[in-house]
Amino acid sequence: MKILNVNHTMNPITGGGTAERTFQISHYLTKNSIQCSILTIDDKHSDKRANALSEEQLIVIPSLLKRFFIPKVSYRKIQKIVMEFDIIHLMGHWTILNAMVYLAARSLDKPYVFCPAGALPIFGRSRILKKIYNWLIGQKIIDNAAKCIAITTNEKLDFFEHGVKEKNVITIPNGVDKFDFTANDDISFRKKYALGNRPFILFVGRLNLIKGPDLLLQAFCFIKDDFPEIDLVFVGPDGGLLQTLKNITKSYAVEHRVHFIGYLEGEDKSRAYHAGTLLAIPSRHEAMSIVVLEAGICGTPALFTDQCGLDEIAEKGYGWITPASVDGLKLGLVSALSDTAKLLVMKQNIKTYISETFSWSIVIKKYIILYEDLLKSKSTSKIDSSL
Repeated sequence: MKILNVNHTMNPITGGGTAERTFQISHYLTKNSIQCSILTIDDKHSDKRANALSEEQLIVIPSLLKRFFIPKVSYRKIQKIVMEFDIIHLMGHWTILNAMVYLAARSLDKPYVFCPAGALPIFGRSRILKKIYNWLIGQKIIDNAAKCIAITTNEKLDFFEHGVKEKNVITIPNGVDKFDFTANDDISFRKKYALGNRPFILFVGRLNLIKGPDLLLQAFCFIKDDFPEIDLVFVGPDGGLLQTLKNITKSYAVEHRVHFIGYLEGEDKSRAYHAGTLLAIPSRHEAMSIVVLEAGICGTPALFTDQCGLDEIAEKGYGWITPASVDGLKLGLVSALSDTAKLLVMKQNIKTYISETFSWSIVIKKYIILYEDLLKSKSTSKIDSSL
C-alpha cells in the first residue's frame, strides 16, 4: 500500500492545523509500515520536521507564485507522481495543487479521499474566486471522492450541503502526539518572554478574523477588574489583526496585562501550554481546533466557542463551550476562572481523556482501516468487471 498525502503547504505558520495533520498522518502511517509520501509546494519556512523526512517521503514542487501557492510544474509531472501511489489523500480545499492532483487521479483511475479540514464553507476573503473554483472543479473533487473525511461530526453537514450522501462521509478527528509536548519549564519560559509570575489565559493561533482573537481580547477587557491577578497571552503570527488588538489594549489601558509573544514551536510551544491556566479558543469558524488537544495533553483545560467542533469535549465535562461572541466569551471566562476547584480537577481529567481518545497512535488506525477497505473494494471491482 502506497499513500500520497497532498497539502499545498507544510509551513506550520501559514498551514496551521492542516500542515500538522498531514505530517502526523504521514509519520504514523510510516510507523505502521505503510509507505507514505507528502506532495507539497516549496516554502522557505517549511516545518523542520517535514524537511527532515527522506526524499521518498517529501516531494516538493517549486512555486511559481508563492502568495497564491501556484505550483511551477507540468500536469504530466503530476501524473507521473500520482501514478506511483495506490491512494491519494487531498487535504484542504481552494488549491491549484489539489485540482491538478485530482485531475491526474481521475485520469489514472486512482481512488482518492478528500479532507477539507473545515475549509468547505465560503468564509472570509476571495468569496467570488472560491465560488468560481467550486464551479470549475471544487464540486467535482467532492462528488468523485472515494470517501469524504470530516474531522468532526458537525463537519458532515458541510458535505451534506454539497450533496454528499452520509454513507460516503467518515469522521476521523485530529490527533496529538504526547511526545511533542513533554517540555515543561515554567520559570525559564516566563523569564524568556517577560511574563512574570502571574497566571494567564492562553490563546494559540493566527491573529486573524476567523480565529477570533479580537472577541477574546474584548471579553477579557470586560472582566479584567473581576480577575485582577489574571493576564492574557497571545501566541501566534500576525494574520492582519495585531495592530487592531494592540489598539484595543491601549484603549482599555491593559497593555501591561496583555502579552503578544509571536509564533512559537517545539519546546517553547509545549512550555506555553504547561504554563497557561486556561486555554481560550474564540474561533468564529473552525473544523476542530488542534490546539485544544495539544493543551489538553499538557493538562491545560480549555474554553472554546460552539464553532470549533469541540462539542464532545464540552459534553464530557472536559471544557467550557460558549457562543462565538464577546458576551458569550465574557460569561465563559467568568464561569471558568471562578471555579478554581473545577479547573484543578479538569487538568488531570482532560489529559487522560485526550491521551486515551485522540493520540495519533489511536486515530491513525481509522485511516489504515479506510485505506484497506478502499483497496479491497477496488480489487473486487476489477474482478467483477473482468467476469
